[in-house]
Order: sequence, then structure tokens, then C-alpha cells
Amino acid sequence: MSGKHETHGDIVKRLKRSNGHLRGVIEMIEQGRSCLDIAQQLHAVEKAISEAKKTLIRDHLDHCLEETVGPLPKAERRSIDEFKEITRYL
Repeated sequence: MSGKHETHGDIVKRLKRSNGHLRGVIEMIEQGRSCLDIAQQLHAVEKAISEAKKTLIRDHLDHCLEETVGPLPKAERRSIDEFKEITRYL
């Protein structure tokens, strides 16, 4: 089971952008910018990181869990499929 997946490149890009954005927010704080502007930008950083996390979790479930469990009859897959579906609400 490999630890690297197709989506990891996109996740890294998203996190690097978030890192740059966060550095910008720190500069905003140091410059004394308005709390509303800072809060909006922090929200954007938080959302980007959250989306990266969701993508990573879904990717893991789609690949690693499938590899571990292997092929199952449809009736036995129900719990796994429901679990994967509920992660959309993380």
C-alpha cells in the first residue's frame, strides 16, 4: 500500500498557497490592518486547509481502504460506502 496518491500533488499546491496566504495575514496583523480584513483572510486560509484535509481523507478512503478491504459483494459494501459518503460532511 503506497503512501503517495494522485491527489497529493494538488494537496501540496493548495497547502503551499495557504502557507503564502497565511504569511500575508501575519503581515496584515503586523501592519495593524482592520480586524475584519484579517478575519476574512484567516477564514480563507482556514477553508483552504480544511479542503486539503478533506481531499486527503477522501483519497485515503478511496484508495487505501479499498486496497485493504478488497472486493466485496454489494451487500457487504454498504457500510463502507456509507462511511465514505458520510465523510463528505467533515
